[in-house]
Formats: sequence, structure tokens, C-alpha cells
Amino acid sequence: MPLRSDWSADHCPISRSLEVLGDPWVLVVLRETLLGLRRYDQLRDRLAIADNVLSRRLRDMVEAGLLERRPYRDGGRARHEYVPTQAAEDALPVLHSLVLWGEKHTVPPVDGGHLALVCEACGAESDTADTCSGCGARLRPAAVSWRRPWLTPASTLVVGAGTSAEAG
Repeated sequence: MPLRSDWSADHCPISRSLEVLGDPWVLVVLRETLLGLRRYDQLRDRLAIADNVLSRRLRDMVEAGLLERRPYRDGGRARHEYVPTQAAEDALPVLHSLVLWGEKHTVPPVDGGHLALVCEACGAESDTADTCSGCGARLRPAAVSWRRPWLTPASTLVVGAGTSAEAG
């Protein structure tokens, strides 16, 4: 028995959006690919996710137009990396909204830290999801950094830059 109905043809755009983005694994895979992790092994290791779950989510995300599969060579072996599409980049404010909501309405772990959305244009921490609350610049992948101090001291990631201080 399915957990829910197929909402892909629903009149409500919230339902249609949830059809694509409503799985928690999709959101965390999206987070990591926007932060620059592109390869299967990187994603599996960072997320501590089972191979069958990750394979299924990546396939679904490619089919939904969130990721594009691109071949690369690893030694003599052909592999694929997963690159965020424009649809994935357009979901960045959704992820930012979840960050802001979680910071306000959930209790962090005892050793937790504050995830800061930092505008690359002015250096201010934004308290809004799509535009910098300091200078008004649009928070696109190349224009925003995420500071996640619980991973490494003073770690900063430029969303969409393709590399990060935390990659691995």
C-alpha cells in the first residue's frame, strides 16, 4: 500500500512541489549537491545513507529535473556525477526557509551550533530566505555561504561553488 497518493497532477502547486521535494532524503541530497558534493561516494559517505536509498533518490531527482547526470572518468572506470539544475538552484530559498524555521522552532543539540546564511555581496548574515536582509541582494547559489560550525571550526561553504572546505 502506498504511503500517499500521486500528487503530480494536483491543482495545488504545494502538492505538486511536495511530489518532487517532499521526501527528506531529497532535501538533504539537494543540500549537499548545492554545496558542491557531486559524486555518489561523497554523498553516500556524508549522509550515511544506504546504497539502495541513495540510488533511488538520485534516479528520482534526475527524472524530476533537479539533477543532471554527467559522466566522468575515475581511473579507467566511467562514473557519473550529479549536478544541480536550474530547478535545484530555484529550490535554494526552500532550503533557506527550512534553515530559518529550524533555527527558530527546533532545539539544537547540546553541542550544536547556529547555521548562518551569509551574503557574499555584503558579508551580512541574512534572516530571510531569498534576498539578503542586509543589502537586498538575491541569495543565489554563488552569492550565499553557509556557516556550519559543528562540522569544522569556522567552516564556510559557498553554495554552488563546486568545492567546499568540508567536502569529503
